[in-house]
Amino acid sequence: MSPVRTVARLFLSTIFVVSGARSIARPTPWVPRAQKVSEKVGPLFEKASPKLPTDAESLVRIAGAAQVAAGFMLATGRFTRPAALVLAGTLVPTTLVAHPFWTVKDPVERRHQETHFLKNVGLLGGLLMAAADTKGRPGLAWRASHYAGHSRHALEHGRHNLEHGLHSIGQSGQSVRRAAKTARREARIAYRAAAAGRRLPS
Repeated sequence: MSPVRTVARLFLSTIFVVSGARSIARPTPWVPRAQKVSEKVGPLFEKASPKLPTDAESLVRIAGAAQVAAGFMLATGRFTRPAALVLAGTLVPTTLVAHPFWTVKDPVERRHQETHFLKNVGLLGGLLMAAADTKGRPGLAWRASHYAGHSRHALEHGRHNLEHGLHSIGQSGQSVRRAAKTARREARIAYRAAAAGRRLPS
């Protein structure tokens, strides 16, 4: 395992573990912002299952728990690609809800929110790179094309063998027909010789 990958994953996951733990312990500061999300996804959760929590505080804690769990997996190198995708999934709504700089009137605050927004966009880029990192092993796309090429080669080889077999069968059939024709001809000759022998005087 590359030391650079290990350090990079550790740095990238730290902010998610810390912010996720804070959201679990003290969700109140995030509730007003999460209310916008809960109003949209709450009805969808209720349709899926009435037992699913739909209030803003529960959603904040669930998102925080997902960030802590996925952050630890990313930091320790376990299931890093799915963990990075989970973190990216929690980061997108958090960024849109927490830092909508385009709605801020005050220039100073707008610049402040824009900085945080771009920071999160940078984190999202890092997570997408981590999700695509195969640690030097062949990726899914390469393996799929490799197996497809191998399958095509096997099919072509099988087709060639089938054609060769059919050709051999055809040649065998011709040999059998020639042998039968020769046998019939020799039988006629023998029959004629036998008939001629019967007609000779004793």
